[in-house]
Amino acid sequence: MTQITRRSFLAVAPFVPAGLRALAADAAANSLVYIGTYTEKSSKGIYLSHWDAAKGELSPFALDATTPDPTFMAVTPDHRALYCINEIENFHGGKDGAVSGFRLNPATGALTALNTVDSGGAGPAHIAVDHTGKCVFVANYGGGSISSYQIRPDGTLSGMVSHFQYTGHGPNKDRQEAPHAHCCTVSPDNRFVLVNDLGLDRIHIYRLDAATAKLTPNNPPYYTAAPGSGPRHLTFHPNGRWVYAMNEMGASIDLLYWNAVKGTLTYRSTVSLLPNGYTSTTVTNTGAEIAVDPSGRHVYATNRGIGLVVVFAVDVGNGLLKFLQRLPSGGPMPRFFTLDPSGRWLLVGDQTADIITIFKRDPDRGLLTPTGRTYKLGSPVCIIFA
Repeated sequence: MTQITRRSFLAVAPFVPAGLRALAADAAANSLVYIGTYTEKSSKGIYLSHWDAAKGELSPFALDATTPDPTFMAVTPDHRALYCINEIENFHGGKDGAVSGFRLNPATGALTALNTVDSGGAGPAHIAVDHTGKCVFVANYGGGSISSYQIRPDGTLSGMVSHFQYTGHGPNKDRQEAPHAHCCTVSPDNRFVLVNDLGLDRIHIYRLDAATAKLTPNNPPYYTAAPGSGPRHLTFHPNGRWVYAMNEMGASIDLLYWNAVKGTLTYRSTVSLLPNGYTSTTVTNTGAEIAVDPSGRHVYATNRGIGLVVVFAVDVGNGLLKFLQRLPSGGPMPRFFTLDPSGRWLLVGDQTADIITIFKRDPDRGLLTPTGRTYKLGSPVCIIFA
């Protein structure tokens, strides 16, 4: 990628274009949907759509912000600002990625650029906002590090408040030659930040001072996963006591018990995303995204390679997962998915098939049904509702 000037880096239309005005007409009845993309092919940044929850349909996409590789995004709790990583390695001619902030107009969905700062490492992969809407956390996959920032009153990001550079490697020489921070997750009580590290098979744990965005290593400072499993993403159960951690390389999910007082994780069990007895010498299967439905009764996950969405039932007594359903995701690389606010639909973005696929969800049984509806967009990765 060529060096990016500040002006082109944050190119956002200075007025609300016709496409966004049309989308805004029915905003009161529909949710705003933002899609972050890779921009090496046809996409150019962050796209806006409106979601019809009654029909399970997306409106035509409109380019809302031109910014390079905004592959993960997060919105503040008041839905007034959106922040994204820029998964690059040459911010301002250096070797790091970037983090960009945008003011969000809830009436039109239009994004207005605020500022862009250094991510503190190459190839950032994930971004999170704390529950107070005052802190931002970024995991740098290529750089093997994490950075924290304050959100100023005007929505702009401060410089780095905390930065931790990891060292070491895992047993897989091809995938774990170095640390690879992949995800930042804020605990339900906003007291801790958990960082999945695929390269070291660890989940780093920090105490958070939400007033300053300062992170302090917990004691103990991390949880150790199975060697070579590659912890990628995690999500908390609504009860705040159970954690489901997606293992990318293991194509599996770990159930971990969370001690909210001490900030510690304890291993409980593992389930596979793949069919029993499945083997392949030609397809590499890796776990991608994971989510718990709002009721806490079902867990959803995607597997890249053979392209699957997998559904599990949650034992409400102990958090253990029981397999319910496994079905094609719509493409080989379902890197991200999300449940819509109504809980009746699931949207899957496939990075290589260049589509977003819609599944209907039974809120009671948790099962998914293909709708046949797909939407073309170049390299969709992250999908968020606002």
